[in-house]
Amino acid sequence: MNALTFRIWSSILLVASTAVAGDVLTAGAMRRIGDLDAIRAQSGLLGAIRAVVSSPMFLLGVFAMALSFFSLLFALSPPAPVSLIAPATASITYLGNAIVAKYFLHENVDRRRWLAAVFVCIGVALLAK
Repeated sequence: MNALTFRIWSSILLVASTAVAGDVLTAGAMRRIGDLDAIRAQSGLLGAIRAVVSSPMFLLGVFAMALSFFSLLFALSPPAPVSLIAPATASITYLGNAIVAKYFLHENVDRRRWLAAVFVCIGVALLAK
């Protein structure tokens, strides 16, 4: 593996892992915060906003998403091929979100979703060759 290939794939993994971290942290925060409609009905719109932005888990999730975005900018800098970077980060993020949803958020991820995630990753593997 040459240095460029290593840089491209490490960038892809950084983008995907920070995106997954951001997704799971914001989802976990929103579950802890509860129903925003109920909060808004009781405390108004500012109360709902305050509930969200005062959550450390939510803020950490937003930070991870921002880190993912800026990592993507780095990954897309030349000579990295966008035809590989974009689908690879999306597929690894898709697979990572399925894994995290199942084991950390305790969501029901059915066989069809697992199969879809695997097929998306197979497609990216074909692109990488």
